[in-house]
Order: sequence, then C-alpha cells, then structure tokens
Amino acid sequence: MRIAINGRSILSRQRTGIGRYTYHLLDSLGKIDQVNSYILHAPKRIFDFKRRLPDFSRYKNFKNYVDCFGQGTKEIDIYHYPSPDKLEPQQGRLLVTIHDLIYKTYPQGHTPQAIEQTERYMQDIALKADGFICVSENTRQDLHAHFDIPQERTRVIYHGVDPHQFYPLSIEDRPKSLLKLKDLGIHQPYILFVGTIEPRKNLHGLLESFAAIKSKKIFRGQLVVAGMKGWMVENIDPLIKSLGIEKDVLFTSFVSDDQLRELYNLAEIFVFPSFYEGFGFPILEAFSSGAAVITSKTSSCGEIAGQAALSIDPQDTAMMAEKMDHILHYPGLKESLIQAGLKRAREFSFQRMAQQTLTAYQEVTRA
Repeated sequence: MRIAINGRSILSRQRTGIGRYTYHLLDSLGKIDQVNSYILHAPKRIFDFKRRLPDFSRYKNFKNYVDCFGQGTKEIDIYHYPSPDKLEPQQGRLLVTIHDLIYKTYPQGHTPQAIEQTERYMQDIALKADGFICVSENTRQDLHAHFDIPQERTRVIYHGVDPHQFYPLSIEDRPKSLLKLKDLGIHQPYILFVGTIEPRKNLHGLLESFAAIKSKKIFRGQLVVAGMKGWMVENIDPLIKSLGIEKDVLFTSFVSDDQLRELYNLAEIFVFPSFYEGFGFPILEAFSSGAAVITSKTSSCGEIAGQAALSIDPQDTAMMAEKMDHILHYPGLKESLIQAGLKRAREFSFQRMAQQTLTAYQEVTRA
C-alpha cells in the first residue's frame, strides 16, 4: 500500500497532544512496517521557513512531501488525517483519527468562530471518510451521538506512552533533576498540573482546592502549572490574587519532555481535574513517570486511569482538596498509587497503537 499521512501537526518542534500522537505513530510504523510506502504530506505556505518536518529518513520506505501549492497527493491507497482538518485534494481511501468532540460536548470552552469552523470540517469528514480511529471508547460514543456514522466505520485505538521518555528517576538522578527545576523557580514540595490553560482543563477548580489546603496549613509548597496559555484565560490572574496565593503558583509555560519527566517524578501529586478529555495524555505520562495521580472520573479520564488514580467529580472542589489531603498525609496510599500507575502505563504502548493502525489501513482498503 501507498499511505499518505498528514504531517501538519508535527511541523513545529513544540508538540502538544496531536503532534505527539502523529510523531509516535509515524516512528512506530517505521519500526514495524518495512513493506508499505509512507508519504508524510505537509501542506504549508511557500515562505514558511521556520516550520519543518522531522527527519524519518532512517526508514527507507518513508518520504517527506512538503506541499506549498495545495496540489494534494496522487496515486495513493490511503490518506490518513491524524486529527480532523480541512480536507486536502487526495486520492485513495480516507481515514481520520478523532481525538475528541470537545466543541460539541464542552462548547463553552470555544469561541463561536472556532465551533463554526470545526463543524464545517467535521460535517465534510463525516460525509467523506471511509473509516475513523477514535482514541477512546468515550470519544467513539461521542462521535456516534453527534454524527450519523455506521458503527462498522469506527474503531478504538488507544494512544501509547514512551517508557524511554517517561520513567521513574533513579535515586542518584533525583538531586540533579531537582537542581534543574530550581532554575525554573520550582522547589519541593509541589503539586503539579500539566496542560494547555483553557476553561475545560478546570484550572479554576484546582486553584480553589489548592487555596483551601494552603489556608488549612495542610500543604506549604507550590502549585506548578506546566503548559502554554490557550484561550479564555483572562480571569486566571484575578482569581489567583483573590485567593491570596500569588506567591505559591508558578507558571512554567512550555516545557521539554525531559523537563516534564522531572516534573512528574518530583511532584507530591499530579492533579488533572479536566471537565472533558478525548484521551488524556498527561495521565499516562504521569503514571509512567511514577507520580501519584488524581483525575476526573468524567469523559475519558476515568477510562484511561482505570483503578490506578484517585477519581474526583471535577465540579467538586472540596472533594479535590480532600483527595490531595489524603495523599499528602498517607505515604502508603501515595506509594500504592505510584505502583498501580506504573502497572497501568504498561498496558499502553505506541507499538501496539501502530500495529492496530496498520490493521485499520488494511481493512479500510478492503471495505
């Protein structure tokens, strides 16, 4: 087969969830499949010199195609969009990975313009796609709830986590990592949040819960927020000031994967209280790094975490504060969560994801 994969999400080196998914899918396909031919298709503007595709030349059956004139791809069997996008001219069967239906299930987190654009894309995709990969059962259910798509055209393929990137630090490495974090202004103990700062991530709720345990002298450390600012974030700073925790909250902006591994490892707790996730990459990364995790029981968070995290109602800030208190006061509970998380993380691998995606390619060509 000749398989084209859209590479728009990996043109930047600062990759968030979809970019990570696309990169690891390509890298893992290269490792397991030397038979089929892969074209990494990257539509971009002609004078866009800053963004470029990563080098996959180590795989002889991979070829990059930078498309500056919107010509699309020709003579291919499958075109795979790693996330919904404006459809480009292409031949062959069309396969699309659906990560979430946030604009439908949590519209208050988007502008009307973003909702309108995404709806146009999705309506076109629902009409033309031959197959869909959903990254969780929750996302698959959302897709069928909002679009008239036959069940046989959808399948669930979970993301993986890279154990060579996210792993527990050795006793010898921990002091060195702590010194690196001090350069960012981070000091132990700290509670960690990771994610783009936007309404559905529920940073508001975490800030209120953090202020509660600070006011009760339960915790004397920092709250570290690792992630880039997204949208509708104007009231975050006023909230922090009103709660009186300005000196206790540190924003790192974007961090590298190596820094992220260190942050997970050295955190007292990783808290991920999102209102809605299509998958929840940070949950697996935290598990694989040996962090004790608190996360929402809603959307896909509970599905991915299983029994390896303390679950919360993200609307209930008192419950969130109580769960943090439990982990801080009971070392045995923290250790049991760490071990359960490490075990759960081993159930998700990029190699398995790639193998199941290759099977999806084979089946969509036969449909």
